[in-house]
Amino acid sequence: MIQFSSVRKEYPGGAVAVEDFTLTAPTGSVTVLVGSSGCGKTTLLRMVNRMVDPSAGVVSIDGTSVAERDPVELRRSIGYVMQSGGLLPHKSVADNIQTVAKLRGLPRREREARVDELMATVGLDPELADRYPAQLSGGQQQRVGVARALAVDPNILLMDEPFGAVDPLVRSDLQQELLELQRTLAKTVVFVTHDIDEAFLLGDYVAILEVGAKVVQHGTPEEILANPANDFVEAFIGADRGARSLRVVERSGQKIVVDGTGRVAGRLSES
Repeated sequence: MIQFSSVRKEYPGGAVAVEDFTLTAPTGSVTVLVGSSGCGKTTLLRMVNRMVDPSAGVVSIDGTSVAERDPVELRRSIGYVMQSGGLLPHKSVADNIQTVAKLRGLPRREREARVDELMATVGLDPELADRYPAQLSGGQQQRVGVARALAVDPNILLMDEPFGAVDPLVRSDLQQELLELQRTLAKTVVFVTHDIDEAFLLGDYVAILEVGAKVVQHGTPEEILANPANDFVEAFIGADRGARSLRVVERSGQKIVVDGTGRVAGRLSES
């Protein structure tokens, strides 16, 4: 469990990225922080592994403040995936995946076996092991990034807009693969995005943020869709537009679901 308790981040010069943030990310769930650029969501994510330290308040993991942990040891125990992949360009796919495991002193034979296992887990052809990042597609690079984050089997996985730089079709594939991985691995995931559709697809819990990381609404996707907290949330989630505004109509004796534009979205099942 990850807890943010009255967290604030003020930079030299007076710029405030996070004003007063309190939230719990439950164990084994995906908690999504969603909001527009500059609202403080990446700053919050980086507080978990001490890439950023708060000016006030406490970030804790399973009841222990991260401030009490050695930053290097802490970062090596937490998986981290970023938008650009963050791969080392001069190292092969296999070496990139082994990076953290090597730093933690795992034996070579164990690391190499883990590479084969993880490449299969994230859907990478084993023939790619000796290639370099520049020889991979964007989607393949992101899969390598996920494999590297999982290499030491961390309990926590931090994901900072990991699919934002790939095309929509690849993004959709990666989202589905993450859902499948989570069903199997049940990690505690904190996921940052500006895309509300991605947030609702991936999140067990979603926190919608305004500037300063102010929590406008927090809950399950179903709770937020059913009861938007205010006009801001209503507009942000597009509750009154297109695919968000669904209704049931009867056509040829069948109950059909249509969206706000009248386009067919699906058929209502009795089961």
